[in-house]
Amino acid sequence: MESFNEYHIDPKQFPFLKNFQDNWQVIRDEYTSFINNASNEELKFTYDVLGPKSQTIKTKGKSKYSAFGILFQGMFIEKYIQAHQIKYPDYGPDEASKKALVLREKYFTNLANVIKDVNLIEDDIIRNVYYGTFHPGLDIKLHVNYNPHTNRGYLGLIVPEGDVAMKICHDQLYWHEGKFLVLDHSYPHCPHNYTSYDRTVLVVDFFKPDKPRDEVIEFEKEQVTQRMQDNPYSLGVFGKSDKAKEEDFIKYGLAHQLEWDKALI
Repeated sequence: MESFNEYHIDPKQFPFLKNFQDNWQVIRDEYTSFINNASNEELKFTYDVLGPKSQTIKTKGKSKYSAFGILFQGMFIEKYIQAHQIKYPDYGPDEASKKALVLREKYFTNLANVIKDVNLIEDDIIRNVYYGTFHPGLDIKLHVNYNPHTNRGYLGLIVPEGDVAMKICHDQLYWHEGKFLVLDHSYPHCPHNYTSYDRTVLVVDFFKPDKPRDEVIEFEKEQVTQRMQDNPYSLGVFGKSDKAKEEDFIKYGLAHQLEWDKALI
């Protein structure tokens, strides 16, 4: 029987996540269909434009983390690009927005419909939705995601057997296909994939339901404004505050990882 605490949260507390979980195979199939059938141009555009980029979260060696999505800060990606007038080297905001809409409608209609249904009923509680892939050998430095207004749900889509896990505080947690792992990412954590295969999940960030909605909306607005000024390609997901401080290691009994993290370059 699983044990839950303040940072590893029971998904059953959030009934709206069941909409995603009930459709997990369809959501997975849309992802695999896109990966297998998209043109090289579509793939390049997706990872250049639709993927949130971090300037602070570091990985070991050459192994990477890749991500792309269709919803950011409660807006579908084509609207988010327009709202923030994001400038890309190879695309203007109008061109990027139009291409993003075409891709979303071509490949991710079922996922988009699940998001729409949940946000219609739950007053736009879903904030970010993107696919995240850990490539083989991935090690990510200990970090925090300073989002005290949201929780992060991971819906397992493609999870290989073996040592692919999330270390958070005193726990090592695992993903499972068709199930949610829900975490409060304001606690320090560091995931890894020591298998020979990709691990892909659907990341679903959502407002903490127990917090006043007007307060979390205002916090999100201020946070996203700052993050977009610092790094518009973060899509408001990552920021400078994600970097763990030495006191984070000590506070959560992770001082032994300081030397290990320093070795990650």
